[in-house]
Amino acid sequence: MIQIDHAVKTFADGRQAVHALRDVSLRVEKGDIYGIVGFSGAGKSTLLRLVNGLEKPDSGRVTVAGQDLSGLNQKALLLLRRKIGMVFQQFNLLEGKTVRHNVSIPLLLAGTPKKEIEKRVKEVLRFVELEDKENAYVSQLSGGQKQRVGIARALATGPDILLCDEATSALDPQTTESILRLLQRVNREMGVTILLITHQMQVIQLICNKVAVMEYGRIVEEGSVLSVFGTPKEEVTRRFVRTVINDQIPEKFISVVRDEKRNQQVELLKFIGDSVKEPLIANLCRMDGLEVNILGASIQEMQGSVMSVFILQLIGEDALILQAEDKIDQAGALRERMVFQA
Repeated sequence: MIQIDHAVKTFADGRQAVHALRDVSLRVEKGDIYGIVGFSGAGKSTLLRLVNGLEKPDSGRVTVAGQDLSGLNQKALLLLRRKIGMVFQQFNLLEGKTVRHNVSIPLLLAGTPKKEIEKRVKEVLRFVELEDKENAYVSQLSGGQKQRVGIARALATGPDILLCDEATSALDPQTTESILRLLQRVNREMGVTILLITHQMQVIQLICNKVAVMEYGRIVEEGSVLSVFGTPKEEVTRRFVRTVINDQIPEKFISVVRDEKRNQQVELLKFIGDSVKEPLIANLCRMDGLEVNILGASIQEMQGSVMSVFILQLIGEDALILQAEDKIDQAGALRERMVFQA
């Protein structure tokens, strides 16, 4: 549905060049909810602007719905954009106009007949649960309602792709969750492929099936949400994941670990879904001569699955600890040895 191959984009900032994108490649399949996460300045927004043709890469290729954007004239690009909806962080609505007027704008620009506009506006407002606000002015709405209007407007032309630019950053947590659930419905019930950018890992956790992590204009890590959350490889990815999944030993236990005089090893374990089909920790506790302490634990839901995280302190002879580690690995849990500086 969306394919970016070796895209490079540089902007001039006075005498200094800003390398927004550095050899970026990305593939979004039909039906994906694909999240791009990164800190400010990572290149996320520039990447999104390549997809709707608002920016052209200095080199590389951008293909959307089977069409190479570099080969499209202005008329063909405008036709393609009708199949690409856009949802903005600050809503981009006309505050002094009604909800109906705002939603109808893309249809008016496309020259859609009046009766068809009226029908379509009612359909999308019903879908976003704002049919009773059709004649209300945007200035009278809450932030969450404004974003629902923005989503309705983006859906008005029946797009195949929805681009979301920090669509929940201006909303409170409860409203954010309701908007994300709405986007899930758009994806599931309308078959719309969604590409969203965010700096909030919670957004990725709640609705995305795939994620790419950007830093300094590059994609440094990508894959399924479960794999990236389960085994983050880059430090920037680990920092993002820790905002959602606590895989750090509580500070008050660090001194306990350091002061332990007996032979020990601290292990970080992750259980994804039903990958582990046995009572692993209970089995470890039954090993003669091995003491098992749980120093920390958390559980998170994502993509219809559950990830459980345990931090275990194993105390015993080296051979026994190695035997326990082997048992953990054979059970299918993800395991990482934790090291604490003296």
